[in-house]
Amino acid sequence: MDKFVFSQTTRTHAGEGIMENALREELPHFDKRVLLGYGKGSAKASGLLERVRGILEDCGKEVVEFGGIMPNPTYAKVQEGAALARKEEIGFILALGGGSVSDCCKMVAAQSLTDKDLWDMETADGLFPDRALPVGVVVTASGTGSEQNNDAVITNEELYVKRDLYGLKPEFAVLDPTLTLSVPMPQVMAGAFDSLSHVMESYFGKPSNSFITDELSEAVMRNIIRNMRRVLSAPSDTDARAQLMWDSALAENGLLKLGKKGDFQCHMIEHQLGAYTDCSHGQGLAVLHPVVYRHILKDNPMKFRRFAVEVWGIEASGRTDEDLAARGIDALEAFIAEVGLPSSFGDMGLRDILSLEMMRRIAQSTIISPGCARKLSPIEILQILRECL
Repeated sequence: MDKFVFSQTTRTHAGEGIMENALREELPHFDKRVLLGYGKGSAKASGLLERVRGILEDCGKEVVEFGGIMPNPTYAKVQEGAALARKEEIGFILALGGGSVSDCCKMVAAQSLTDKDLWDMETADGLFPDRALPVGVVVTASGTGSEQNNDAVITNEELYVKRDLYGLKPEFAVLDPTLTLSVPMPQVMAGAFDSLSHVMESYFGKPSNSFITDELSEAVMRNIIRNMRRVLSAPSDTDARAQLMWDSALAENGLLKLGKKGDFQCHMIEHQLGAYTDCSHGQGLAVLHPVVYRHILKDNPMKFRRFAVEVWGIEASGRTDEDLAARGIDALEAFIAEVGLPSSFGDMGLRDILSLEMMRRIAQSTIISPGCARKLSPIEILQILRECL
């Protein structure tokens, strides 16, 4: 186990129907000038935006709306929000939406307090913001876990790069499963699979010998799988949705990464796929994971064996380690099909978009983070992309 320091400072309010009480408890602690960030229309169409704005105003807040945050938030949108926050002398940001809204608002919070360009500052200079406007998050679509960390996935359209930037953690998060009931089922499954992917990417990292962090990961993976099935069969099951929301937070609040370096190759490949195609992140991960795992199976066979037995419940007796390891990946692939997620880029409508030259650019620009079972080369990433077609 590697050395680590852990601090989780985001106050989390979780439970059915908890949103209003949570906001009324939290809002008195923050500035009266509030930037209310939201997406491209669902919060407004459902009446949730009006409801939240009413709570804010009832608590004495002056609200400035920042809408239109896209599913893959762009760096230009971050700059737009930061300019608005400065102009309106904003003192607090409330993100109402899924991970994309949260990611964008966290970076708006940081960019609004510095004249430095955050992209250059972080990617070129290796410097990170040490202050930001306080942010609260009301989650309406779970999966990213953005509400409990300082990470934000942002697309720079000029550079064709989608990558992680870092701000500060939200002050508080509201996880009310009733707010997810209007989310279309394909989006629910894609978000939940993103949570599963986060856990797998940590689980297969280094060191590969299993310890308590990995055992916690196994429990969370089993819980995600079980509750994805529950929600699929009973969409109004708010208990299952609540568990998926908490799974999402646990997957990315740092707990399941303690003592490890994650193997986030699938995420890094998908980020670049998204930079070029603006595709669904969760769907892209569902296509990539089985293919990537078959490429690295022989580099971490005992961990894949454990994955098969402890997560998928595959009987070990009478089977070789190699057979068990392969069966675990087969089980993952079968589950992806079971919950209606795509198994190829063709299923995602990307076959005609992804030319060989575009796939070469995606492969060449993919950033591979430390902790991989085996660091993939651009040539192998291109091969993986072609196998996903």
